[in-house]
Amino acid sequence: MTKPRDYRKATEYEERPEQIKHREERNRARAQLAKTSGKALSGRDVAHIKSLGKGGTDAPANLRVESIRKNRSWRKGQKGYNVPKDV
Repeated sequence: MTKPRDYRKATEYEERPEQIKHREERNRARAQLAKTSGKALSGRDVAHIKSLGKGGTDAPANLRVESIRKNRSWRKGQKGYNVPKDV
């Protein structure tokens, strides 16, 4: 049986200043890539080659477009995780 999610703990994590900064950088990168490609990124995600958590930046050289499944499946195989089906 899986342990229920602690939403209070998740909210505390998401409200940390460094996480807010990373979220802003991800949103900016997504908008920048959509603008340069000239089309919406429906069904696709903007992936950072070197993740923000490991010191990567949102410079164009560190960005690539990937499918949602590929970009979000790095946790595949971990207990209780399913790749989200947004689109």
